[in-house]
Amino acid sequence: MSMATIITLWAIALTSNHHVTDADPWDSYRLPATLVPDHYNVTLWPRLTPDPATGLHVFTGYSSVEFECVEETDLILMHSNKLNYTRLEDTHMATLTAKGGVFAPSIKSSWLQTKTQYLVLQLNGKLVKGQKYQLYSEFTGELADDLEGFYRSEYEEDGVKKVVATSQMHPTHARKTFPCFDEPAMKAIFHINLIHSPGTIALSNGMEKEIINTTISGVAVTQTRFEPTERMSSYLLALIVSDYTHLSTKQGDILIRIWARRKAIEEGHGSYALNLTGPILEFFQQYYNISYPLVKSDQIALPDFYFGAMENWGLVTYRESNLLYDPVTSSNRNRETTASIIAHELAHMWFGNLVTLRWWNEVWLNEGFASYVSYLGADHAEPTWNVKDLIVLDDIHRVFAVDALASSHPLSSREDSIVLPDQINEQFDAISYSKGAAVLRMLSDFLSEPVFVQGLSSYLNNFAYGNTIGTDLWDHLQMAATDTGVTLPGRVGDIMNSWVLQMGFPVVTIDTTMGTVSQKHFLLDPKSTVKSDYEWLIPIRWMKSGEVQKDHWWLMEKTAVNTDMKSAGDWVLANINVTGYYRVNYDSGNWERLLTQLNTDHQAIPLINRAQLVDDAFNLARAKLVPTAQALKTTIYLSGEREYMPWQSALDNMQYYYLMLDRTEVYSPMQDYMRQLVAPLFLYFKNLTSDWTGVPDGHTDQYNQVNAVRMACSTGLTECQNLTVSWFKQWMDNPDHNIIHPNLRSAVYCSAIAAGGAVEWEFGWSQLNNITVASEASMLRSALACTNNKGLLKRYLLYTLDPAMIRKQDATTVITSIASNREGQDLAWDFVREKWNYMFTQYGVGSFSFAALISEVTMRFSTPEELQQLLEFVENTTTGFGSATMAVEQALERTTANIYWVQQNKQEVMDWFTSQR
Repeated sequence: MSMATIITLWAIALTSNHHVTDADPWDSYRLPATLVPDHYNVTLWPRLTPDPATGLHVFTGYSSVEFECVEETDLILMHSNKLNYTRLEDTHMATLTAKGGVFAPSIKSSWLQTKTQYLVLQLNGKLVKGQKYQLYSEFTGELADDLEGFYRSEYEEDGVKKVVATSQMHPTHARKTFPCFDEPAMKAIFHINLIHSPGTIALSNGMEKEIINTTISGVAVTQTRFEPTERMSSYLLALIVSDYTHLSTKQGDILIRIWARRKAIEEGHGSYALNLTGPILEFFQQYYNISYPLVKSDQIALPDFYFGAMENWGLVTYRESNLLYDPVTSSNRNRETTASIIAHELAHMWFGNLVTLRWWNEVWLNEGFASYVSYLGADHAEPTWNVKDLIVLDDIHRVFAVDALASSHPLSSREDSIVLPDQINEQFDAISYSKGAAVLRMLSDFLSEPVFVQGLSSYLNNFAYGNTIGTDLWDHLQMAATDTGVTLPGRVGDIMNSWVLQMGFPVVTIDTTMGTVSQKHFLLDPKSTVKSDYEWLIPIRWMKSGEVQKDHWWLMEKTAVNTDMKSAGDWVLANINVTGYYRVNYDSGNWERLLTQLNTDHQAIPLINRAQLVDDAFNLARAKLVPTAQALKTTIYLSGEREYMPWQSALDNMQYYYLMLDRTEVYSPMQDYMRQLVAPLFLYFKNLTSDWTGVPDGHTDQYNQVNAVRMACSTGLTECQNLTVSWFKQWMDNPDHNIIHPNLRSAVYCSAIAAGGAVEWEFGWSQLNNITVASEASMLRSALACTNNKGLLKRYLLYTLDPAMIRKQDATTVITSIASNREGQDLAWDFVREKWNYMFTQYGVGSFSFAALISEVTMRFSTPEELQQLLEFVENTTTGFGSATMAVEQALERTTANIYWVQQNKQEVMDWFTSQR
């Protein structure tokens, strides 16, 4: 049996449990279309101290929902998960009444259908179409530390343990908090009432309306009632009880508040977010041409939070490191992260929250859109950064790597193929976010931004407070294109279908000897057997010897001729600024002309395209469309390049060579070449910063300074290693005074801990345990994985299973950081295999990113032995892979491709690096 056949069989085995077809309505994972909620009244009382009898933290609550019957039925299904119900009147789990003096049918039976997460009520009669009913229930749930639904987060402040009750309803966890119609199209108004300990504050989506102190069963409590929400999906609900404090300001009539631990607010870590939020909200109000729909914008930083952030309407939740910025210890990378994540979440306040896609099969449009416009929002807030260009590195190049695999998937899926909670979670991947952002940026480019924005505003106004499907947006963009006289080769929907309904992307090949232009589905593995006859409608911006051509040229078929692209002496360059979602290949003569231009005067080629040429060449070589030596040649010119984007593109691509070859004899000549390549950049920044006494002014120059230090040290440049070891020693000698600039800390910590031993590692660990700034903690956590001491790495891995040592939300990052260390790769893989069942069952999906874990720990796999181990791991795992199922398929495919690549290229790469000595 061939390896390809084995992998195909495994892929079938992995996905075969995804198709659920059962007869009874409560065995279906989708709600029937019989009932539509109008509003909920929900009261919840989280206990921030454990129950003395059980030792568990719990919450109690009662809720009523008013719904309309739109189709006659004798069955009520509502989502409910991990809730225990009080049997009301000693009989059923809920009571049913009808509005308007009509009698409601009595309840025949009630039970919990655990597998499909329903509260099921069978009735003795039919609900009447057009009649409104109210369902009331009382329940208890665990306020667990599982980062899902209503959960608890703990932290220490001044030696005192503090507990926060907080929430993550997205995508399917509102049902873990109270019984509800937990689907995005089941929009309703929520009236929320929180009962909490005196001295704590309660927050929700609506503004606090009434705060009263009272007693319940002899217990003193505070009760906070909130203004009703706007009509919205259940996944956007947020509930928080804490003893946080806040900063506030106004943007017009909008109240803006930043909430965090008292110490973080007192030390000014919320100020940057506060100052950004107003301008970003103002930008989006103008961009969408719609006022912000709410009266307040709360943003809160949480110690334990699985996602980077969550766009709950009016109360956005963040990981601390993403919202808080400390100018003393945070780097400019942290600052950009804060700006872009705030912009991403606030973009959702309109696109996603005001107008919501009907079902999770089109997650990409929601997340891809917010990812794209987050660059616009951040650019408005920080105009000197040129952050808009970075989408090419951070999203487009990143997702090309995944979308060029045979196991990729289209942006949109069929609605009936995404039903299980794990399938829904799987949708939130790089394809949805980054490819989504890339194709929407391309769409905005070929329509022109004013036309794109006109159609967008019309779409949002038309569907406000409602739900849509993706084609609704195409229809409104088409209307805008027609109104403004934009000429396109087809309707917007037809053009976009080729990018949305097909997986992957094309490589456009331009033969300048003939002027022929062709397209083909680009697959990274030349042996991939994908049966695709895909064709795309491709907008091409191009230039010829320094002159950009005016309009887009559209490639409408497999092969066409553009005589203007025929050239004997001038170089041709296509996909200017990478506004199109495709790679470009050329005839060998044009490649040589482009390489000559790079080596003589690289600035004649636009900055983004210098990064593109490197990235395209390396990936075309991996696909065996150009020689490997040609890809490596694109790096030679870098000895004279000082800009960040081309350097980062080269380092990203060299990372693959390191992953494949750093445990082979190629490692030494590769290190020699990279060291001589980066040495001029290292010396450039040394001089620019007056012998490392400061940092450059430019945002991306600061990034490239970090690259220079990291690469110079990791390739063994003695001057760099002496510098980082000396800085780290000065810090160890005076732990209260860290002289290392925040931008450089990540690189310096890693270099010094790698060069050092147990003493340096223990110092880093003790600093990690004393630090209160999340971004600094994140740098130390990653740096501790840089040690070459296997005993320390093993101990660090074990810490990930103890939440007292490493928070659950950070465990994945620690394991993957260790796997990225060539000394830690095998240790991390052994650990994941040994502990998988434990992690999968004990750590909920809200704690571990299982997909990232599988993806990162197998990233280096490039031998038949490793493939065999991976296959055995899949076969022997009894718990399954849940949301990591797709990641396992990709790992199998990627490992097979890696084995082939090493066999085909190792000697050529060895010879090339050796020839450069």
